[in-house]
Amino acid sequence: DLQFATAHSRDCTETASASLRFRRFKAIPQHYPVCPPLPPSKIESAMSLKARITDDMKTAMKARATERLGTIRLLLAALKQKEVDERVELTDTDIITIIDKMLKQRRDSVTQYTAANRADLADRETAEMVVLSEYLPQALTEAEIDALIDQAIADTGAAGMQEMGKVMAVLKPQMAGRADMAAVSGRIKARLA
Repeated sequence: DLQFATAHSRDCTETASASLRFRRFKAIPQHYPVCPPLPPSKIESAMSLKARITDDMKTAMKARATERLGTIRLLLAALKQKEVDERVELTDTDIITIIDKMLKQRRDSVTQYTAANRADLADRETAEMVVLSEYLPQALTEAEIDALIDQAIADTGAAGMQEMGKVMAVLKPQMAGRADMAAVSGRIKARLA
């Protein structure tokens, strides 16, 4: 009835099906409150990284962006393989770790192709890196990296090189996709030496 529908109309957390059901009531007045749509920034932050990648694949298909589409499909295949192998649903952190690994592989390939004077292959790998990098979080600044290293050393109580593994274990989840871990490793060595 109207009272029941009106009471539920105040609840913006109702399910989509319930919302549609209540809106079909002809007795509901024109001032029936409807939850305002989320701004684009909120929708983007609420969307999982995997969903964003999948949406980008559809967009690339429609735009016939062949090279971009190929890279995104490679990424999705890598994510699917990880989920199948480990029988898990990947979190955004897991996906960032995979992307970081793919970027490292391509950096190594660019170095090898450049040394072999294969600019065409190096350019292809570089183009893939550009697409993959879009899905990484904002890179940490030098000051932020140093602050995180200092905090990790303090938290673990590391006092020498033999405890470097403890420090890296703390930092990897925080820095995945946001810093070059090889460079971070060098900084930690300098502090613990």
